[in-house]
Amino acid sequence: MLDLSYELKLRDQGFTYIAGVDEAGRGPLAGPVVAAAVIFDFKAVPDELSKLSDSKKLSAERREYFSKIIMERAAGWSLGLCDHATIDRINILQATFLAMKKALSALKVKPHIILVDGNLPLPNYSSPQQAIVNGDNLIFSIAAASVLAKVTRDRIMREMHAQYPRYFFNRHKGYGTKLHLDALKLYGPCEIHRQSFKPVKQLLNIK
Repeated sequence: MLDLSYELKLRDQGFTYIAGVDEAGRGPLAGPVVAAAVIFDFKAVPDELSKLSDSKKLSAERREYFSKIIMERAAGWSLGLCDHATIDRINILQATFLAMKKALSALKVKPHIILVDGNLPLPNYSSPQQAIVNGDNLIFSIAAASVLAKVTRDRIMREMHAQYPRYFFNRHKGYGTKLHLDALKLYGPCEIHRQSFKPVKQLLNIK
């Protein structure tokens, strides 16, 4: 269940600025991975966010609705991105870590502790941090970050659809759906496909 209890306990321990960090786009075959970092003033969390949840459980309309409130009312928020070329160069895990670090470094308020979704903490990162499995479904700050990351990435992929309409990025956002795989087989990879990902790599090896 998503609530503020985890962050409130940390605040009572002296961590005033708590940043939730999450990403969107680790699994797709195309496009960037996007990370977001969000800090709230837990004395004044908007009532409109009482139904906030993991972005994967929300409709696109609800994600857009919550993202606007988060950006307007959070004490701090920021985004970080790694494109398809960076993913191919350093691998998706390292690109995800890099996107998260970019988001954190862009925060105007320096967090006292960060809460990272997943089972791995950020490597070579000096600030206090905690990795929380299923954090986007349990921790308020991480859920907020997951919404910003997802909304931002979906927007990017809709823009990519305008450039590469034959792949229908506006519908599957780069994930390996049948529609996407069929287009890949028919047309081959485009510029934003991740060449290190198996279905794309296999097609490139055929040529």
